[in-house]
Amino acid sequence: ELYCDVVRQHTHYARTTSMSTPSTILLTDLLSLSPLELQAKLNGIYEHSPWVAESAFPDETVVQSLKSLQDVFRVMKKAVGGASLDRKITLLKEHPDLCKRAAVDMEGLTASSREEQAKAKLGQLTEEEYSFFTKTNDEYRSKFGFPFILAVRNATKQTVLQAIKARVKNTYEREFAASLAQVHKIAWMRLIAMIDLPESNRGFLTCHVLDTAGGCPAANMRIELYRLNDGRPTFIQSYVTNEDGRLCGGPALKGNDFQVGTYQWIFYVGDYFSSTNVDTSGCPFFERSTDSVRY
Repeated sequence: ELYCDVVRQHTHYARTTSMSTPSTILLTDLLSLSPLELQAKLNGIYEHSPWVAESAFPDETVVQSLKSLQDVFRVMKKAVGGASLDRKITLLKEHPDLCKRAAVDMEGLTASSREEQAKAKLGQLTEEEYSFFTKTNDEYRSKFGFPFILAVRNATKQTVLQAIKARVKNTYEREFAASLAQVHKIAWMRLIAMIDLPESNRGFLTCHVLDTAGGCPAANMRIELYRLNDGRPTFIQSYVTNEDGRLCGGPALKGNDFQVGTYQWIFYVGDYFSSTNVDTSGCPFFERSTDSVRY
C-alpha cells in the first residue's frame, strides 16, 4: 500500500485568480484606506450590492481594527448577516443566471461575473446540457424565487449541472442558506483575487509518498507532474523521490510558477515495487497511480 500526501501550502492566503476589475492592491495599502476609500474599493465584492461595504466600514474605528484580509471579509459577512430578510433576498436576486449565451443576456453581468462564468466555460454547454440547465433553472426560479447561485470561479460546467440537479430538490429554508453561503464564497474569492500578493506568499505545491505496507518512505520513486488544460495534460517536470519520499530540491512549484489550475501527478508504482523486491504478477494490477489536484 502506498500513501501520497499532496501538499498545497498556502503560506498566507491563496490568490485564486486574477481580476481585471477591480484592480489589484497590496494588502497593506488596502488596510490603510479611509472608510470612504475602502467602501469604494470593495463596492463590487458583493454582486450589485455596494451597501455591504458601506454598512461594513462606516467609520475609522472599524477600519483601524482590520489587521488581515480575513478581518475584512469577516466584517463584510457580518454586515450581510445583520441585514433584514428582505435585503438578503434582494442580494440573492442581484446575482445573474448562469450559463448565459446570447450577447443580450450578458449585458447585465458585472465584469467579475463575466470572468467567473467564462473560466468555467459556461457558455460552451452542448445543446443537451443547455436544455437541461434552462429547464431545471426555470424550475428552480419558480420554486425559490431567486436565481441559482454557485461560486463558479475555477469550477466546471459539470459541477454546475450536478449542483443545480441536487439543489432544486432542497426545501426553501435549506436552499436559502445554501445560496447565501455561495454568495459569501463568491465574495471571498473576489476579495482574494483583488490582493496583489508578494511572491513569497503565493504558496507551493509538493508531495510526500509513503510506503505504508513497508512502513517507510517511498524512496527513489519516479513521479511526473502535469497541468491539465481543458482536460489535456501538459508535462511540467519529472522527479525522483529522495530517501524521505519527498521531492529533491524542495517544492515542485512555488511563487509565480504555482498558478491557478488543475494538476496531475503520475506515480510509477510498478517500477518502485520492482526496485524494492515486491513480488508482482506478469501483468501488475497496480503499475501507475494518478492523482489530480485542483488549486
